[in-house]
Amino acid sequence: MRRHCTPAWGKPAPGRPAVAKPVLAALVAAALLTVTVSNPARADDPKPGEQQAEKLKKQIVREVNLDYLLFLPQDYGKEQGKKWPLMIFLHGAGERGSDVNKVKTHGPPKVVEQKKDFPFILVSPQCPEGQGWEPEEVIALLDEIQGKYKVDPDRVYLTGLSMGGFGTWETATQHPERFAAIAPICGGGRPFMARRLKGLPTWVFHGEKDNVVPIKRSEEMVEAVKAAGGDVQFTRYPEAGHDSWTESYNNPKLYEWFLSHTRGEKKDNAPAAK
Repeated sequence: MRRHCTPAWGKPAPGRPAVAKPVLAALVAAALLTVTVSNPARADDPKPGEQQAEKLKKQIVREVNLDYLLFLPQDYGKEQGKKWPLMIFLHGAGERGSDVNKVKTHGPPKVVEQKKDFPFILVSPQCPEGQGWEPEEVIALLDEIQGKYKVDPDRVYLTGLSMGGFGTWETATQHPERFAAIAPICGGGRPFMARRLKGLPTWVFHGEKDNVVPIKRSEEMVEAVKAAGGDVQFTRYPEAGHDSWTESYNNPKLYEWFLSHTRGEKKDNAPAAK
C-alpha cells in the first residue's frame, strides 16, 4: 500500500497572486480563532488522571496492485447468460516476484497449459517479492473478477500450496461466505478461527515427510474444523515431502469434488485421493 502526500505549501501557481506574509498571518490567526470558538470543550472530554472509553470511526482507502494469470474455458461466452465456476489459486513463496509467468510453475496454472478443456475460470495472482498473501487483497481480486466476467457466485473455489495453503486457510476463515469449497495444500492456519469454516467443505492435503511445513500444521486445522462440526477431508501422503501438490493437482477427483459443491449446500466429504 502506498500513500502519497502532496505538500500543502509551495510556490504560488503561475498567473495567481501570492498572498503577502502579513495577510497570510492574519488569515491563519483568524482561522485559529474560528477553530477555538467553534470547538468549545465538551463535557465528556478526557480528564487528566482518569481513564474513559473512546471510539474511533474512520474510513481507510487502500490500493491493491496485483498481477495475475487469467484462464477462460474454451466455451466461455458461447452460451448467452451462462455463468462459470471460478477457481482462485494462491502459489507458494518461490513464485513471488514481478514475472507473473513464474506462477505457471506449479498447480492449476501449470495444469491448464496442457489441459485446455479445464472447466473453470482460473485466476492465479502473483504475490510481490517479500510479501505474503493478504485476505483483503484476495477478496479485492475476487470482486474484480466477478465484476468483469461471467462468474457463478455460488461456485467460487479457493486453493493454494505452501504459502498459498496458509493464504487459503486465512482468507477462508476471514471470508467463509464467499466460497463454495476450499483445498489448502501443505499449509496451516489459526485453529481458533476454524469454527468459522463449519459450513465450508474443505479438502486438506499434506505430505507426512514434509520438513518445510510440518504436517502438524494441517492436522491442527483439520481437528479444529472437525471439532466445530465442519465438513473436512484430510489426505495424507505417507512418502511425500513438501511437494504434496503435484499429486493433488494432477488428481481429477479434486476438480470433480470442487464442482460437486455449491455455496450454502451441505455435501458429503471428499473421496480418498488416488
